Amino acid sequence: MSDQPRPRASLRTAVVWEVLKDALDRQAEAAGRDALDVLDTGGGTGNFAVPAALLGHRVTVVDPSPNALFALERRAAEAGVADRVRGVQGDILGLFDVVERDGFDAVLCHGVLEYVDEPAEGVRNAVAALRPSGALSLLAAGLGGAVLGRALAGHFTEARQALEDPAGRWGEGDPVPRRFTAEQLSELVSGAGLRVGAVHGVRVFADLVPGALVDTEPGAMDALLKLEAAVAELPAFHSVATQLHVLGEKRP
Repeated sequence: MSDQPRPRASLRTAVVWEVLKDALDRQAEAAGRDALDVLDTGGGTGNFAVPAALLGHRVTVVDPSPNALFALERRAAEAGVADRVRGVQGDILGLFDVVERDGFDAVLCHGVLEYVDEPAEGVRNAVAALRPSGALSLLAAGLGGAVLGRALAGHFTEARQALEDPAGRWGEGDPVPRRFTAEQLSELVSGAGLRVGAVHGVRVFADLVPGALVDTEPGAMDALLKLEAAVAELPAFHSVATQLHVLGEKRP
């Protein structure tokens, strides 16, 4: 995928990166600027921040973990974009303690809503950080993928528990505090005043295919990446995706 390395880990990010890159390109063209100001909330070690900076954009990463921010700094330096990546310690519910309102052309909120007490407040804060006509990239754990995964592993009671639990958790040992459906994420985005531009299913098959098959079968990686891209926008597959991605656009 363009501007993105292609190890097996790219199965987790390829679809989202392509959507995000296209959104940034459109934002830059509409603004008449080559470099955008991007905010990555919960951006951690820079899985998306560093590639965005490699495109020439200025990226601010807000993350509560000092260790993650240290790794981000090192990663940005190794990629030669240290001057375009800034890390600050904080979280999305206290976002405006560390960054300004209305200061960014795009906001990334990836893997954050699962862990905050008030997801709707988190989305509202992300939207409040956007400039007029800005874009929000929202990525969160999908309910259906967890149900399917537990069932295929033979944990049928846990699969039913996840299906019936209001937070989508399969039990006390579940490491994810909250999961969402595509409809729930879309409602969060539209409720915060954005237009829902696109919804994608992420890791529809990647978490179900044996790793040995992908790693050893010639061409399997590329074929799986193409399959993931082909089904990402099809609503029929959103209900079984491990993650869901929603792109929101701020109305001028």
